[in-house]
Amino acid sequence: MRWIETADGVLARRYPELDQTLGLVVGQERCLVIDTGPDETHGLEWSAAIREITPLPWTIVITHAHWDHFLGTSPFLPAPIWAHARCRREMAVSTGAQVESWAAKYRDQNKPGLAERLESARVVLPDHDTGDRTVLDLGGRSVELIHPGLGHTDHDVIVHIPDAAVVFAGDLVEEGAPPSVGEDSHPGHWPAALDVLLALNPRVVVPGHGEPVDAGFVVAQRAAIAGSTSPR
Repeated sequence: MRWIETADGVLARRYPELDQTLGLVVGQERCLVIDTGPDETHGLEWSAAIREITPLPWTIVITHAHWDHFLGTSPFLPAPIWAHARCRREMAVSTGAQVESWAAKYRDQNKPGLAERLESARVVLPDHDTGDRTVLDLGGRSVELIHPGLGHTDHDVIVHIPDAAVVFAGDLVEEGAPPSVGEDSHPGHWPAALDVLLALNPRVVVPGHGEPVDAGFVVAQRAAIAGSTSPR
């Protein structure tokens, strides 16, 4: 695991499992934790790593309702947890099936420990709903939680830190592999969601998986997604 500082007080933490990238934004009074990881052991490590950076009380935002982004939440409690309303509903109905599917994959990969960690993780539902654009005050620093429309899911939330020109994109952007298009994805609308992200004029975009990138990378990935959904 390693930290990447994208701006003063704006950090990404990289994990080898699933090539995942989580985020931390530090204000003067509070910090914002962007996603909590795939299980409670991971969440405990993540929360301890944050405490090495800052003692400030934390707020959590979940970018979307895929298990690897939220099943590490319980070590952070008590804390306010933000997500899109549809994210909360999806977590409530689909987590069990997600866990069953991925635990089986881990066992097929001879990773029974990861399967057991996943199966034992407690689902903690968000208790604060984002709108299309919600502003959080961290003390001397404002952060925008933006729902850019249909894309990787129907409830993606991106995190914009205006004073740093950094955007945490969740799985709307991936580096090191093509974006993951699942049954709950909306590839025909995905380019428009990336247009919302690009309109923020980010200096750095932090994907949900992979290394931080620049806007040019997102433009190229947008073109690839648009090309894959164009009529032939």
